[in-house]
Amino acid sequence: MRKATHPSRDIIESQGVELRGKFIVHCITGSVAAVQSPEIARLLMRHGAEVVAVFSEAAHIIIHPYLMEWATGNSVITELTGAIEHVALAGEHEEKADLILVAPATANTISKIAMGVDDTPVTSTVTTAFGTGIPIMIVPAMHASMYNHPIVRENIKKLEDLGVVFIGPRLEEGKAKIATTKEVVSAIIQKIGAKHDLDKKQFLITAGPTIEYIDPVRIVTSKSSGRMGVELAKAAYARGAKVTLVYGRGSVPPPEGVKVIPVETTQEMVDAVVAELETTKFDVAIAAAAVADWTPKQPRKEKVPTEKTATLSITFQPTPKVVDSIKKKQKTPFLVLFKAEHQVSDDELITRAYARLKTAKADLILANDVGRKGVGFDTETNELFAIDEAKEIIHIPKTSKKKIAHLILDIILKRIGKK
Repeated sequence: MRKATHPSRDIIESQGVELRGKFIVHCITGSVAAVQSPEIARLLMRHGAEVVAVFSEAAHIIIHPYLMEWATGNSVITELTGAIEHVALAGEHEEKADLILVAPATANTISKIAMGVDDTPVTSTVTTAFGTGIPIMIVPAMHASMYNHPIVRENIKKLEDLGVVFIGPRLEEGKAKIATTKEVVSAIIQKIGAKHDLDKKQFLITAGPTIEYIDPVRIVTSKSSGRMGVELAKAAYARGAKVTLVYGRGSVPPPEGVKVIPVETTQEMVDAVVAELETTKFDVAIAAAAVADWTPKQPRKEKVPTEKTATLSITFQPTPKVVDSIKKKQKTPFLVLFKAEHQVSDDELITRAYARLKTAKADLILANDVGRKGVGFDTETNELFAIDEAKEIIHIPKTSKKKIAHLILDIILKRIGKK
């Protein structure tokens, strides 16, 4: 039976995209303020975050795990098992959390964290996060007398010196009350939210493979999934840009919130790009698509029968260059190219990429060697060399394409500033 999407997830991004793509582990301890946890989790989701809740044993006394499962649409971690949940959430790997939030945090849990005591799923998850450098934010909630205990204050100072961010508390009615939901979410957005440094910028991005027909059922294409271009579109949109994505036959779903123009062939991609350039002035154009460079000169109108054909000869001709159509229509966009090579040295990779940058009159080129493991086509990771007109080279080591997308945007912004 097909697994249905949890209905509670329908609220994701209903109030914003500042936390799009962010994975937050919401640790809950045994304070009565735990009743506010579903509200916090759901507001984080409304701003785009994926949230998974982790309970201490004492948290069960205040709220039931089912409540947080309803709130987040994800199963709740209530104990550590052979699945080593704390490592799965906060260990050193590509899918680790972007933030650990302890809300509410009791005096007991704060002191345990400060002393490195691991005796609950919450404290073990936080300790693991310390080891992998994941940001940690703690939202205290307790009686004021406990908050003012010199050892508790000393432990808070110790954790702050280690980089932990404390949100609140509000000192009211003799209690150190948990910060408001809006205060918590605003602090998180400020800490890990996408930078809105691309407001009012118009981005044109091509992504995914194009296909060329041999006959009505057979095609020539590449192994591209379209992930790199999609991640660039997501990142630019999250940082405030208006994005148009001309998308070939990628296997990764296109992002919501951007204008998506689906295409199949290279000529269709060229036509779509030209049409957009005729109606919109773009600030940045990124040619991330893995276009088919060759197309059959005379594609067959009917399927070629294998029963009657021992061999098949096809004459190919070059497809039109998408980047050439960009410069012909608009000379002002900051033009970014991608160039893939296969099993060449770094020097050769850079040399070939720079030559292509010059012939295309582009501003920046991103080169990778798809013959290397975990790089380029149909992977979630990539490794790139960014080369500009002055032949300044920036090496982006292998990491997730999500992270690389933001690094590329940072480079583009810096170059636009210079121009």
